[in-house]
Amino acid sequence: MKFGLDVPTTGAYADARVLAQLALEAEVAGWDGFFIWDVLPESQPVIDPWIALTAIALQTSRIKIGLLVAPLARHRPYLVAQRLANLDQLSGGRIICTVGLGASEEMCVAFGEESKPTVRARQLDEGLAILAGLWSEDPFSFNGEHYKLHQVSLHAKPLQTPCIPLWVAGGWPRRAPFRRAAQWDGVSLKSIQVEKNQWLTLDDFRSCLAYVRAHRSRSTPFEVVMSGETPSDRAQGIAIVTPFQEAGATWWVEEGLGWSLEEFRARIHHGPPCR
Repeated sequence: MKFGLDVPTTGAYADARVLAQLALEAEVAGWDGFFIWDVLPESQPVIDPWIALTAIALQTSRIKIGLLVAPLARHRPYLVAQRLANLDQLSGGRIICTVGLGASEEMCVAFGEESKPTVRARQLDEGLAILAGLWSEDPFSFNGEHYKLHQVSLHAKPLQTPCIPLWVAGGWPRRAPFRRAAQWDGVSLKSIQVEKNQWLTLDDFRSCLAYVRAHRSRSTPFEVVMSGETPSDRAQGIAIVTPFQEAGATWWVEEGLGWSLEEFRARIHHGPPCR
């Protein structure tokens, strides 16, 4: 199992230098992944994730880095493909991208973005196809409902082949995100069961993973990402994480939702919950 961090880009974290230093400290402490938010500004400062990832890539050398989550529907997918390819080159092939629907309908309306989840879902599916196509085909064409590309080439290809890993985030028991995830390189489970608004249980996790596997036809490697919070005490953390690992999780991502920067830094320094 690998261990990552889900790091805010708002408030005290809204500084590329702060995030780059935090990523370096995480790398030294033995974490395997450092993933940052891509959110719309609301009531506090927000750092642009592309600027932050550039600083993080230059400051670190081993740790995997990327977005958690990229709301692909509010981006131009061909620009995302180019930026991620550039970052993959800059980082030496360490980029991972997790995608999802993104902000609430109210936030989308506030910024003039598409608010209907069903439409954003179709944009997301088309965007994923465009990312993979631009990274692996030259030239590439696409004729979709929302995006159309004709014989275009992305000359900045990722170092990772055939593509940068694409994970899909979802909240159980909603089914559509997990059918989508089964078609790509990994699934990232939200720590909260969305109907009960409670921590996802081990039984929930097993049900979700069984559902994903039932819809997966590809034989390529597939990552299963469980998220949550563990205490600084390593033995207690291992006791929380191990049942999910035994049930099929390949990554644990530490959330620390609501933690101050110093609280998150202290948790990072204690290291991942592994033996």
